[in-house]
Amino acid sequence: MTDLTVRDGTVERGRPTVLLSSVSSDAHTWNLVFLQLLLEDMGHDVVNLGPCVPDDLLVAACRRHRPDVVVISTVNGHGHIDGPRVVRRLRAEAVPPEVPVLIGGKLTVGRGGAGRVAALLAAGFDGVYEDDDGVAEFCGYLEGLRRPALEGGPG
Repeated sequence: MTDLTVRDGTVERGRPTVLLSSVSSDAHTWNLVFLQLLLEDMGHDVVNLGPCVPDDLLVAACRRHRPDVVVISTVNGHGHIDGPRVVRRLRAEAVPPEVPVLIGGKLTVGRGGAGRVAALLAAGFDGVYEDDDGVAEFCGYLEGLRRPALEGGPG
């Protein structure tokens, strides 16, 4: 989780840690580079696992780094297939319910937006981001998570 430092009797939070990954079937890299730079610019430390991440590696990385947020980015159109499997495994083995797990990008090669989003949320994701408004919504969600931490509250 976020590093804590005590100085002069006051607890100071470090930068929140985001674990960034693709799904195992996605070999795209530039989306991950873009997101890493965006997240770092927003004040997060980022652990970028890169493309084609096997489920076992993602689970192990979550256990090791204990991130404040997990972000899955995919642009190959298979997020609606790989996403539910991955999030169920993360929730069962490595990521507690209070840690948000988000997915975004090109989640399918077809249509069916509302049903696809509902299925991903039902599988265990806390946020699903796609289309033109996805990045703005994603950034807004992360800013909402940071506010309590910046104000000294939980988060």
